Amino acid sequence: MAHLNLEAISASSITNEILETTKKSMGFTPNMYLTMGANTALLDAYTYAYKSFRANSGFSPVEQEVVFLSVAYENNCEYCMAAHSFVGDMMTKVPTEVTDAIRNGKEIPDAKLAALSKLSRSLTASRGNVAQNEVDEFLEAGYSESHVLGVIAGIAVKTMSNYSNHVTNPEIDDAFKGRIWKK
Repeated sequence: MAHLNLEAISASSITNEILETTKKSMGFTPNMYLTMGANTALLDAYTYAYKSFRANSGFSPVEQEVVFLSVAYENNCEYCMAAHSFVGDMMTKVPTEVTDAIRNGKEIPDAKLAALSKLSRSLTASRGNVAQNEVDEFLEAGYSESHVLGVIAGIAVKTMSNYSNHVTNPEIDDAFKGRIWKK
């Protein structure tokens, strides 16, 4: 696995502002943000897209976490699996049996959330090339065509962080260590 030495890179004013705002809102700055901050375009794009997905995707906070966890699972991102398991447990109140099912590659007990996870994983694995019957199953579970596009937005957000984490290998923050994950 590739690894970058980011110690000598200085942060831009945009990056510093994002990091400071994050620290104020979360109480700490996640290590992932620090490593992404080595490139302002990446951190800025990620934080903007993340906030937009949260505000505009049409999904509930629980559904948003299902998308993020499903994509992180498919992309084998240990950092995001730990972080979003923590967020699901502590902030968005995802039922533990749903989070654990995704983490373990098992069937989600809620049929609608299962359909959301399945499409999220399939779109991620196939790079967006899914069969019509997969989209139809998602729609039959109670989602709309707009939600299909919302899943794509969630995949884009998580792909930025997953790929960055694969290359920069940020240490999992203490806050997330209770939900460390390995596929």
